[in-house]
Amino acid sequence: MSTTQHISPAPTTSTLPLRTAWLVLAVVVTADIMDLIDSGIANLAGPSIRADLGGGQVTVQWVLSAYTAAFALGLVTSGRLGDLLGRRRLFLLGMTGFTLASLACGLAPNAVFLIVARTLQGLCGSVMIPQGLALVKVVFPPQHLRKALTPVGPLMGLSMVAGPILAGWLLHLDLFGSQWRSIFLINVPFGIAALVLARRVLPHHGGEDPTARLDLTGVGLLTAASALLIVPLIQGRELGWPAWTYVMMAAAVVMLALFVVSQRRSKHPVITPSLFRKRSFVVGLMIVAGFYASLSAFVLVINLLLQQGMHWTPLHTGLSLIPWALGTAVAVLLAGAVLAEKLGRAGLHLGLAIAVVGLLGLWWSIAHWGADITVWKLAPALLFTGFGSGLVFVPLVDFIIGDATAEEVGTGAGLLNAVQQFAGAIGVAALGTVFFARVGHPSVHSYFAAAELVFGIAAGLNLLTLLLVGFLPKHAQQAHG
Repeated sequence: MSTTQHISPAPTTSTLPLRTAWLVLAVVVTADIMDLIDSGIANLAGPSIRADLGGGQVTVQWVLSAYTAAFALGLVTSGRLGDLLGRRRLFLLGMTGFTLASLACGLAPNAVFLIVARTLQGLCGSVMIPQGLALVKVVFPPQHLRKALTPVGPLMGLSMVAGPILAGWLLHLDLFGSQWRSIFLINVPFGIAALVLARRVLPHHGGEDPTARLDLTGVGLLTAASALLIVPLIQGRELGWPAWTYVMMAAAVVMLALFVVSQRRSKHPVITPSLFRKRSFVVGLMIVAGFYASLSAFVLVINLLLQQGMHWTPLHTGLSLIPWALGTAVAVLLAGAVLAEKLGRAGLHLGLAIAVVGLLGLWWSIAHWGADITVWKLAPALLFTGFGSGLVFVPLVDFIIGDATAEEVGTGAGLLNAVQQFAGAIGVAALGTVFFARVGHPSVHSYFAAAELVFGIAAGLNLLTLLLVGFLPKHAQQAHG
């Protein structure tokens, strides 16, 4: 979910007409939707990509994790880069790179090329998205900002769950014999249109901070820690967990510790230190990590189970996820309109509890019906899983950055998005590894057994996050300090 819909209004330096400001918002929302769809669309296309380009099961994990990990790494520093190089310039650069990388993904001749292109796509997306947040804050007067951002939350929620359904439809159409490639190529016309509009309407001054500096030591340490963790998690199982995978994971912990020490001493830290003195921010990020790791693993595994285990077509699989998408969309609308403000922390408890029931319902459904499972037998559990997840998105953002100051909100939003994406990458890597290890020699029975295990673990992760919610204040507006 995008974090742009819950930010404190900041003084504007824009002289743009309000009509132009709405066009700026349209450009930024288009960029956000392209990112959200692309972060999840490859889940459903994974088996088709592997069948066409070859590679082991690890190929699917890399196609997914390369994008999300690169996106998360870039988000941490791109806000600072916007201050240094200009937000308009970086947004246009990121959008151009994202569009070209999408074209490269669609034309990829082999799996390695696709993974490299997905990595570049993620990095360009991370450059683009934070600049959009800052530009929207600048172009809207404070009295119009919250009104402008009201529909963004539901749009982001719908975009996230629409990805697998859109992928199934595109794979079924097989436009011009493009097979899975169309899911990436579709970005090209939308990216070009957004670029043309962006060049006309984006302000030349986007509220940049001329005193900002980039802490290269901090960036280097954080990047190294992330890479040292994600590479062995993805490659370890296929290679039989050689000693170097454990060494890399241990080194990741050391690098992370060095990053924390460096941030305390830095004059221009990558992450604003005052954010970590806010209980709601710290606890909220821990909840985000568990929730998004569980969510990403669920999306990966349900697609693998239905396509590789049950041999359903991508379209059949995508349509089977409509109850999940519908539940998510309805819950996001309810939370944004009424429940988040009214229920506060209780809304998070309710959403996570329903999501746990949904995941346990999935576990029971596939254990009970096995290969006789149908779309209709899956629908109730998928609806519950989606509805519970949808209730979580909006209030969670409120708690994490609802009381952030004008100086903190940019870093806070960037870090929130980074944790979402990186937790998703870790969820795919770690629980994807658990799934493929349990599958062993592929058979219908082994796929179901593996899916049962992962859905149980995902439910456990949500249960842990449910317990963490108790450490938040009762309402987001009380979360100051």
